[in-house]
Amino acid sequence: MRLEDKVAIVTGGGSGFGEGMARRFAGEGAKIVVNDINEVNGKRVADVISQQGGAAIFVKADVAKGSEVKALVAKTVERFGRVDIMVNNAGYTHRNQPMLDVPEDVFDRIFAVNVKAIYLAAREVVPQLRRQGGGCILNTASTAGLRPRPGLTWYNASKGAVITMTKSMAVELAPDKIRVNCLCPVAGETAMLADFMGGDTPENRAKFKASVPLGRLSTPEDIANAALYLCSGEAEFITGVALEVDGGRCI
Repeated sequence: MRLEDKVAIVTGGGSGFGEGMARRFAGEGAKIVVNDINEVNGKRVADVISQQGGAAIFVKADVAKGSEVKALVAKTVERFGRVDIMVNNAGYTHRNQPMLDVPEDVFDRIFAVNVKAIYLAAREVVPQLRRQGGGCILNTASTAGLRPRPGLTWYNASKGAVITMTKSMAVELAPDKIRVNCLCPVAGETAMLADFMGGDTPENRAKFKASVPLGRLSTPEDIANAALYLCSGEAEFITGVALEVDGGRCI
């Protein structure tokens, strides 16, 4: 059990990469707080974990709203007594299109969910981790922040910000024994895939797969395995890393 008795919050945990991480962490002994704005999906994941013998609760919260993030962390501590791992995974994107065609409200939502949410989470969870003597923060970035795809300019920019935030947070929080890393997945089977591709067609899928040397898109299991390593004791000397989980896409 690589995460035995650890308490992990996973935002965007109701589907896709977040669900994969929540279920993988639970299988390694962690107590899970599944967060999502989709109540049906979030409860489903928490229920599955519980039915499989794990410990999990669902907490609905919009990660772009400070009061709701505050409540999310408070409910976690109230239920489990601590927080050891904060996974900032919730994400948002615009449809693949010319950058000037993206509406302002969509741009604002992208940066609120992908970037501001990490700031809001840090405000609540870092003091708790300091009181406990350390912990782990994991942010979901993207290969988009390292090797941008045309048509996704503002999403690319938000994920570049996540990578820089991760490295800066890692340096600042290292004296507190708080490790901060991020994952850079290539596009995978998530709810955002159709928007990334500009439509889910066989032609678009073939084009995206052709850009990955290992010849396929990522899966929630791929991301969960990498996340497990970075949040486990095996990675106790690793911080500030942007780990590419991309089948070679960024080479």
